[in-house]
Amino acid sequence: MALRADLLPALAAFESAARHQNFTHAAEELHLTASAVSHHVRKLESRLGVTLFQRHARGVSLTAEGRQLADAASSALADVDSVVRGLRAARAEHNRVRITTLHSLTYTWLIPRMRDLHAAHPDIRLSLDTEVALTRFDDAGPDLGIRHGPGHWPGLTAHLLMDETLFPVAAPDLPGLDKVTTPADIARMPLIADHARQGWLDWFRAADVHGAHIEERHTFSDTTDALNAAAFGHGAALARQRIVAPYLEAGRLVQLPGPELQARWGYYVVYPAHRRLRPAARRFVDWLLSQPVD
Repeated sequence: MALRADLLPALAAFESAARHQNFTHAAEELHLTASAVSHHVRKLESRLGVTLFQRHARGVSLTAEGRQLADAASSALADVDSVVRGLRAARAEHNRVRITTLHSLTYTWLIPRMRDLHAAHPDIRLSLDTEVALTRFDDAGPDLGIRHGPGHWPGLTAHLLMDETLFPVAAPDLPGLDKVTTPADIARMPLIADHARQGWLDWFRAADVHGAHIEERHTFSDTTDALNAAAFGHGAALARQRIVAPYLEAGRLVQLPGPELQARWGYYVVYPAHRRLRPAARRFVDWLLSQPVD
């Protein structure tokens, strides 16, 4: 006889009871009552015309027919479960956006905003690559990138995400900070640098400080490491406005006297000009470009 659709719940209840050899444990797994599981099993036995369980005072045990059906049901339900998991995984991967970006921007700007992203697009999944080397946008590569630069790269479409300004910061409890009242005073402090194209020399020139001996005591390849070093009191760092904001808000760093230097480079969302963005990546780009930057 063909298995009718109305027997599928009974078959699922039987398969669980057969695995546990216990109606109560099956009921807990299926969020049913033990009597409901028993009813499903009796319905299946009645329809098949065979006894699937021997009932006795200590519980239940499978009959030979029950064991035969249990093996087939377990295999069939496992196959269905595997397919369902595969379909869900494929759907999740369909909504995954692969991004190459800067560690500093991810740590201090993107991650704090991801709750808003999830509220607006709960199905989007992100994979973030923050390696220093520029990633190739081939078929196996990322969907898009967020780059710090001049705004034009061969073969890439670029949208300005936000510009940037530079200014000095230090820990509020740095010894002698109360005596720092002018940009020239900063030149006498221990200075912390990163590998950005614009640095302390550019800022002191903008601050009209000339002829000072500038010593960069510590240099870091990543901006967040430089800011952390400043927050721990190792000297003054030249901060990027977008990156330093969480440190200022938390009171770990304070802005020092002097001008805010407009950076030559900004942050851009980039992706291959020859390839149309997938729908999930397009929604992520639209969300990025809608973010307030002030």
